Amino acid sequence: MRRVVGRLSLRCVCALVWVFALACLAGPAMAREPEIQFVSLQRNTDALTLTVRLGSVATSAVEDALFKGVPMYFVWQADVYRDRWYWTDKRVSSVVRTFRLAYQPLTRRWRLSQAHDGVTGAGAAALQYALHQNFESLDEVLAVVGRVSNWAIADTARLDNDVEHRVEWRFSLDLSLLPRPFQIGMATQSDWNIEVDGRLDVPARAPVEPPPEIAVEVKPGEPAR
Repeated sequence: MRRVVGRLSLRCVCALVWVFALACLAGPAMAREPEIQFVSLQRNTDALTLTVRLGSVATSAVEDALFKGVPMYFVWQADVYRDRWYWTDKRVSSVVRTFRLAYQPLTRRWRLSQAHDGVTGAGAAALQYALHQNFESLDEVLAVVGRVSNWAIADTARLDNDVEHRVEWRFSLDLSLLPRPFQIGMATQSDWNIEVDGRLDVPARAPVEPPPEIAVEVKPGEPAR
């Protein structure tokens, strides 16, 4: 068992050196934006929910690093702002969802861990994972990473009906959660600078649900009520 752990540790170190070398050799480039395939914002009586589906969220360089044992962190963030004409807009809600993706060479399966909603910049050690899933293929797990469905980003009670609100959402590969040597030079490389964002106007008020229908049985010969 010690030999197996030692081999995996050595393999991870070699992968880190390999990724760092690529980052240093590559030239600066613009960020790569995954394709937005679908986006929806719904406001009901309980919560404001966001649904987004993206296309491919990983480049070939990121996939190669994953296969070499380097875990990657993908982050979804959504902020809700209330418009204020007399001052800067007020942020009334902010939620974060972090995915940690790692390849397990012994089982040849992919391990996806989802952290609790929290704040950005807390560091990888501070993340508290609430859900763990295993996948057979990389394409399958990346499809899960690249979407959020009916994500409750704010309570409806915190939204004023007579004031305009907007949602600013963002998806990115968070390099700050990687070991420090890998953060040097990566932010300026297109293969590692994966980021896409969007802005949506919040509907003015939640739709009013119609009252339930009451069925009244009318016997023959009796007038209808």
